[in-house]
Amino acid sequence: MLEVQQTDLESVVIVGIVTQNQTEEKLSEYLDELEFLTQTAGGSVVNRFWQRLERPNPKTFLGTGKIEQIRDYIAENNISTAIFDDELTPSQQKNLNKELNCKVLDRTNLILDIFAQRAQTSYARTQVELAQCQYLLPRLTGMWTHLERQKGGIGLRGPGETEIETDRRIVRDRISLLKDKLKTIDKQMAIQRGNRGALVRVALVGYTNVGKSTLMNTISKSEVFVENKLFATLDTTVRKVVIRNLPFLLSDTVGFIRKLPTQLIESFKSTLDEVREADLLLHVVDISHADFEAHIFSVNQILNEIDCQSKPTIMVFNKVDVFSHQMIDADDLVTEKTSKHYTLEEWQTTWMNRVGESHALFISATERTHLETFRDRVYQAVRDIHIMRFPYNHFLYPELSHAPDDNED
Repeated sequence: MLEVQQTDLESVVIVGIVTQNQTEEKLSEYLDELEFLTQTAGGSVVNRFWQRLERPNPKTFLGTGKIEQIRDYIAENNISTAIFDDELTPSQQKNLNKELNCKVLDRTNLILDIFAQRAQTSYARTQVELAQCQYLLPRLTGMWTHLERQKGGIGLRGPGETEIETDRRIVRDRISLLKDKLKTIDKQMAIQRGNRGALVRVALVGYTNVGKSTLMNTISKSEVFVENKLFATLDTTVRKVVIRNLPFLLSDTVGFIRKLPTQLIESFKSTLDEVREADLLLHVVDISHADFEAHIFSVNQILNEIDCQSKPTIMVFNKVDVFSHQMIDADDLVTEKTSKHYTLEEWQTTWMNRVGESHALFISATERTHLETFRDRVYQAVRDIHIMRFPYNHFLYPELSHAPDDNED
């Protein structure tokens, strides 16, 4: 695992650019998220830098003047790391390391590091290491000592090979080994999914840190790990849930994020298979987040990439207990109120209720607000899928209408 343990918070500056495709307001939102990512990884952001450019400088990403400004600030304030919001090319990263004289990371590298910290199971660690190796392969210049610590250098160089050629061979061999290992695990997981029988499968999807795991715990009475940090959940958790008389499988999946590294989408393919094989998606949204609309768009984009955009989906707006009245459409709700005063009927008059294929749900998983409405809606959707799959079994439902709900309080 290509991972470095940090005992103290690293002092970090974060950097982004405003282009014709990215406004200053949008960059500010991205840098807010980058700061949260940095805190999750164990860093402390002490300053932000940005520059307006038509397009990134192909050699150094930024202009000469801005690089000098950042370099002076780093030297004066003993900054250890500079993190860039966009993915840097190998040459840009190499040049910036020389110019700034500190550790230079990009958004992809940062997300991979967080995943490395969060991976708990052997499967998750293998997935993360594969993504790290794929990211590392084109960036090997000057990194020989790093690989030497990992696998040992004596006796590994072939006749006439340079260090960089040997580096690449080592990493390619490792990638091949990890892919073979993942194929074996994927087959095992496919067998496990096949052994679950004909139960309807429901998957929780959504942006990272929107409350999917909390909702999972609430309705399934399980103890899935929950923390107010990004990517608290990496390993997919599947639980059997019963609402009234109807059992189904509920899976909690890894959270999505804007600019999710392509290496992670590929290496977490099997994790995303839980989404691909689901009969129903519950798209959970943190309604209290100022940029939740962009989160919806990002999740839909990734669902489109994995060919899941056409699956039946219920929009679930979570955290209504901490919702700010500024997010409500002024044409829908004119009177200012605290979130405690909003009724379900008032939520249903907003434009958010019309997002997606049908009417949305508004809940608070922590406060258990409107959870009965949530249960009824999920029950009906799962029942409809079950009847379509087993058209003759629906006659059993009246007989089982008094069966206890394993997940009821």
